[in-house]
Amino acid sequence: MRLLVLGGTEFAGRAVVEAALGRGWEVTVLNRGRHRPPPGVRALQGDRTASDGLAALAGGEWDVVVDTWSAAPRAVDDAARLLRGRAGRYVYVSTCSVYAWPAPAGYTEDAPLVEGAEPDADGTDYARDKRGAEIAVVDAFGADSSVLVRAGLILGPYENIGRLPWWLDRIARGGTVLAPGPRELPLQYIDVRDMAEWILGAAERELSGPYNMISPQGHATMGSLLEACVQVTGATAELRWTEPDVILKAGIEPWTQLPVWVPPGSDMHGALHSADVSRAVASGLVCRPVEETVADTWKWLRDIGGSAPRRPDRPSPGLDPAVEAKVLRGL
Repeated sequence: MRLLVLGGTEFAGRAVVEAALGRGWEVTVLNRGRHRPPPGVRALQGDRTASDGLAALAGGEWDVVVDTWSAAPRAVDDAARLLRGRAGRYVYVSTCSVYAWPAPAGYTEDAPLVEGAEPDADGTDYARDKRGAEIAVVDAFGADSSVLVRAGLILGPYENIGRLPWWLDRIARGGTVLAPGPRELPLQYIDVRDMAEWILGAAERELSGPYNMISPQGHATMGSLLEACVQVTGATAELRWTEPDVILKAGIEPWTQLPVWVPPGSDMHGALHSADVSRAVASGLVCRPVEETVADTWKWLRDIGGSAPRRPDRPSPGLDPAVEAKVLRGL
């Protein structure tokens, strides 16, 4: 199979490239050249925000294109129109944020969507831009040759958002850790490598349409995630499980200051950790244990010196140590 990845050097794109190389595929990447792609790929350079940023793609044909763009939909529209007729299938890594807020617990791919930005728009907000990019892909490639991967929370090696790395670093410091409860709170996330393998399998089987891309409900809990962090770091950390009301009354923001966590029963939990993924599972999605995701992320962090890369367009997650200490003193 001949694969073109638009990006291919960071997080989701890199995972797709490495999985494809592992299958013996012929891989081409197009990016700005700021990060070195894995060995074994054909590297093309181009800035998709520039007027001539796709010039390197003027020739060539591919069986499948994978695009992870998350800014102005115009970049996806330009690429999809350029590659129409020269690629067999276009896979766009979108997001569950394209569902109208708040998405109800158990929502499927048929749930109401946000109003997308115009495909040729320069950028509006995250959800509308992602939906606009979905529209651009389907407009260019048709519904039968487009795959819309609506990812939820993505974790794993190469994470450049900082959610799981923050928890690993915090727990590695040891001491008493503010653990947001309840311990049994169900979580949904997708290991970036499991998503990559599903994407390549979808291309091989010529799948099409939207898929919620996140682990099945019950795959992990807040407890299994944080306890895995304690285990792999070998830290002398004590998880102090704390009631949601205590956390919220302290003014701590779910999801951002305490990454991954959102309070049970809230609209946020229903939208972020309660998706129906039966369509993806029926089409081949397999999710590795949370312990493996955590252990491999910790190994990657140590291999790169302990400091995870961060996307400049995303805020840094995590709780100020002084705030954590104050809440813990009151327990």
